[in-house]
Amino acid sequence: MSNSRQLRLGAFMRPISIHTAAWRYPGAFPDANFNFKHLTRFAQTLERGRFDAFFMADHLAVLNMPLQALKRSATVTSFDPLTLLPALAVVTEHLGLIATASTTYNEPYHVARKFASLDHLSGGRAGWNIVTSGNPDEAMNFGLDEHVDHATRYRRAREFYDVVTGLWDSWADDAFIRDVEAGVYFDPEKLHVLNHSGEFLKVRGPLNVARPIQGWPVIVQAGASDAGRQLAAETAEVIFGAGSNLVSARAFYADVKGRMQSLGRPRDHLKVLPGAFVVVGDTVEDAREKRMRLDSLVHYDSAIASLSVMLGHDASAFDPDGPLPPIPESNASKSGRERIVELAERENLTVRQLAQRVGGLAFVGTPQTIADQMEEWLLTDACDGFNILFPYLPAGLDDFVGRVVPELQRRGIFRREYEGATLRENLGLPRPENRFFPLRAEHPEQSAGLESPPR
Repeated sequence: MSNSRQLRLGAFMRPISIHTAAWRYPGAFPDANFNFKHLTRFAQTLERGRFDAFFMADHLAVLNMPLQALKRSATVTSFDPLTLLPALAVVTEHLGLIATASTTYNEPYHVARKFASLDHLSGGRAGWNIVTSGNPDEAMNFGLDEHVDHATRYRRAREFYDVVTGLWDSWADDAFIRDVEAGVYFDPEKLHVLNHSGEFLKVRGPLNVARPIQGWPVIVQAGASDAGRQLAAETAEVIFGAGSNLVSARAFYADVKGRMQSLGRPRDHLKVLPGAFVVVGDTVEDAREKRMRLDSLVHYDSAIASLSVMLGHDASAFDPDGPLPPIPESNASKSGRERIVELAERENLTVRQLAQRVGGLAFVGTPQTIADQMEEWLLTDACDGFNILFPYLPAGLDDFVGRVVPELQRRGIFRREYEGATLRENLGLPRPENRFFPLRAEHPEQSAGLESPPR
């Protein structure tokens, strides 16, 4: 049976599992986040499962938590994503490669150049996850004493996006004529110098890399605050969405898609993919036991430190067996804090229970029950797919690809083969038109699929 709605699946890798105890689970690879051989295996397994993308999270500082807790974290060290993903491009053929790059602690020329290079090296499979940096300790690695405030970070991000995409449009698609006989390598009429000067950034350009194969790498965004939603509506093509339950997910989906429409952007030019932590078992009870075993390996020091990071407030002094007290505003991620507070109130969790539950939406069950839930979310406008968070690797990934993916395919809601050669083609996203060198086709059908960039 075929369904017109098709799931899009990303794999949220940090660079492996987000779960604090994933490296301790029986059979897991403790060194997987810094072992290229293991990461190659994971990427190739994802491709065998027809995943859209390997989505690598990143941070520009050691996690801001006490050393007593930090010593238990497997993500204290990991590869730079824009070093790792080009290497993974060589050992894969279809899998999208999405990397996080901060707009607060980077320069746009660097970001534009690296992602354009990745897009060419991968044959058009790159994606840029725009973040404004939630970890306040990142500031101290870039010459500042304190984190840039939330509102300023988002204003800079919006300008940063304009500069990066403007740099990607430095060259017309057909600028490089390479006329050997005439000795002309490129047409100077098809080169644009950006000359941007704004509130935060001054960048001349042009970029010294040809226009990316996809026009632009796919733009991904993860903020769920009001500022984050607006940035996504204006710029994003994939959003790592919020929502730990159907009601809140549908509201988020409707809000972001509605903002797009008000800006004149087609709704299907943005894919909403909430994160989903998935544990697969032979029975629902078996899956729950796996989750309980995994959670039991989380030391309280680590759990409460992770909760503190999400809340942007030190939770170590809270009564572990009491309710979550009021949390003051901070300069950390507003959407992350709101999700945690909402979860605590909705399920009446103690601080200890909440610390172990951090992670949001979870599908814990058999391949059939997991597929049931995913299908319901897809068909009731709660999402366009999911970013899957694996509980431990390799088994959690192997279980999903070997058992859940065939069930989704049987229901006709997930591909059996990749639709195209690029990440955009597989996600069903148009190729952006060059804002400085718009296609002037003799026949209207030649420009089909091209979209003017959102402004």
